[in-house]
Amino acid sequence: MFGQYKRIHGGHEAGVLTGKGLLYGGSLARKEATGFGCVYFVKEMLQSKGLSFQDSTVVVSGSGNVSIYAIQKAQELGATVVACSDSGGYIHDPQGINLDTVKRLKEVDRLRISEYIKEHPHATYTEGCEGIWSIPCDIALPCATQNEIDEEAAALLVKGGVKAIGEGANMPSTLAAIDVFHGAGVLFGPAKAANAGGVAVSALEMSQNSMRLSWSFEEVDAKLHDIMKNIYTSCVEAAEEYGCEGNLVAGANIAGFLKVADSMIAQGVV
Repeated sequence: MFGQYKRIHGGHEAGVLTGKGLLYGGSLARKEATGFGCVYFVKEMLQSKGLSFQDSTVVVSGSGNVSIYAIQKAQELGATVVACSDSGGYIHDPQGINLDTVKRLKEVDRLRISEYIKEHPHATYTEGCEGIWSIPCDIALPCATQNEIDEEAAALLVKGGVKAIGEGANMPSTLAAIDVFHGAGVLFGPAKAANAGGVAVSALEMSQNSMRLSWSFEEVDAKLHDIMKNIYTSCVEAAEEYGCEGNLVAGANIAGFLKVADSMIAQGVV
């Protein structure tokens, strides 16, 4: 797309499209950004209650970019990730998912996640994705697809002792599921806030293009971490100000609406 844009437009303007290759204006950490960002958001939620990823059990759905790098960051923060999935089914590895194997299967060999158990026979594979939420865990990161957690799955997670949910996919929890989480006092990070890391690093890519700079992976990652902390803080403050303390769904909706509405008013649109 970028090549065709340049051909039609006749100019470079690297920032007009993001997710580019590193050789022509792309940013380091863009691939990892959504998964890393989701974990950073959940980290803030957990810290607000004196909790952390350290020594926690985590279930992550999916095995694409978001899922793989959510697993990576959760493991880096001391968690044991025991399950992940693809469209065919899910694996459960009580000893902790071997991320190198998952990366090779999905990013290099392009195979099904079921192949994992051939190399790790202590793990199990189950056809169908729904049962992944029956695995007891402290933290659940739905990173696969829309509406993957319904009311029944949410109840299973609550029964299994889940303390926090971070939506890495776009709207993976149904409204009924969210009601279950809120009713049980589970920390819930909604997609429009928790999975903003990808578009955040797209903006950082545009910034690098504008300045003719290329930041290191560590620089981009640090900026992403700060952005996710700020998004979390905005959600918390908006929820508190408008009488919905602790409800990050309301906080994210209100904070997002106010940013757009205030800009429209300031610029004379309304």
